[in-house]
Amino acid sequence: MNLDEIKELVRLGRPPDRFGDRRLARVYSVADLARLARRRLPAGVLGYLEGGGEGEVTLRRNLAAFEEIELQPRVLRDVSAIDTATTVLGTPLAHPFALAPIGSARLFHHEGELASARAAARARVAFTLSSSGTYSIERVASESDGPLWYQLYVWKDRGLCADLVERARSAGYRALVVTVDTTLRSKRERELRAGITLPTPALSLASVLDGALHPGWSWHFLTSEAIRFANLAPLGSPPAAGMNAMARSFEGLTTWDDLAWIRDAWDGPLAVKGILSPEDAVLAADIGADAVVVSNHGGRQLDHVPAAVAALPSVVEAVGARVEVLVDGGIRRGSDVLVALALGARACLLGRAHVYGLAAAGEAGVSAAVEILADELRIAMGLCGVSRVADVDASYVADRRGTAAGAGAQPPPEPT
Repeated sequence: MNLDEIKELVRLGRPPDRFGDRRLARVYSVADLARLARRRLPAGVLGYLEGGGEGEVTLRRNLAAFEEIELQPRVLRDVSAIDTATTVLGTPLAHPFALAPIGSARLFHHEGELASARAAARARVAFTLSSSGTYSIERVASESDGPLWYQLYVWKDRGLCADLVERARSAGYRALVVTVDTTLRSKRERELRAGITLPTPALSLASVLDGALHPGWSWHFLTSEAIRFANLAPLGSPPAAGMNAMARSFEGLTTWDDLAWIRDAWDGPLAVKGILSPEDAVLAADIGADAVVVSNHGGRQLDHVPAAVAALPSVVEAVGARVEVLVDGGIRRGSDVLVALALGARACLLGRAHVYGLAAAGEAGVSAAVEILADELRIAMGLCGVSRVADVDASYVADRRGTAAGAGAQPPPEPT
């Protein structure tokens, strides 16, 4: 958009479409995307997006923990050229983050995972397809020329696991992310009160009335094919078939032996997601994992556990350079990404941060979320006096008492 076009828009009283979509003209932060998403989504779907386990203590901790950590800037350094590129799980990324796996993505926008994967490819960051995705492994791969990772829940049905692993390998997915903190499904009261059912919301008088207040979302929901877990049941089966398969991952039966079996079945980079204990991080490294993801499932599983970023330094200290350490949970700013890097993370996974964009404006909204966080990260790095991701270390952070927040944390390994 040139200067004359901008002047004309100003004359008409309308700001320029910063991200190619007029709905995003006044979006400057992930919080702005969240406000748009809240206006667009019905109450039940919003409850699924924003809710947590039980009293949502952990959900709040994930956000509050970043407020307790201070950045420690260095001045009078040359930051005229800032490089945010890195390599994670063997995947070169333009920025030290990837899009986290999100279940039932078509609840938030009718293009679901397809929109997010395309936006991630354009930004040159990885997209992680969830086992509870609403488009198939193959369909997502066909619409994205960017790096793809596949997230796997651990089923006792090893035939299903083996089939998903093989499909991901055949479709060109570069890494496998195994989620291990969902052996039982948590009690999510906000979802229960909203009456949300997965993968397809049940129709009730309340949901119909709420849908009438959100006509854009309702139109796409009613005119699109039924939402289902696309990879968990044969094509053409009813949506409930995939839900039945998903339920079998929450029976409390999985052990480290299952993870060892998956390690043998997948010959590419493997990350173990849902680690909070340093001891568990060491066990994952012993089994042969290439990375661990410090995560409390976005506050959606066990309540009253530490914020992920608070648990990060002890995990980094325990595993040293044996595995890469990633983190998710509560990341809403580029400065949050910088904090995570300073505490020893190789990269972050973006969950709600990118889903708010998806819900607000589909692919353009996801692109906006990624671009905003990347720009904020560059600004934070520059103002902290560091120009390369590889140079970020624990000296750049302290907690609010002035003590080192990343005690024991080591800088991430040099990108290869």
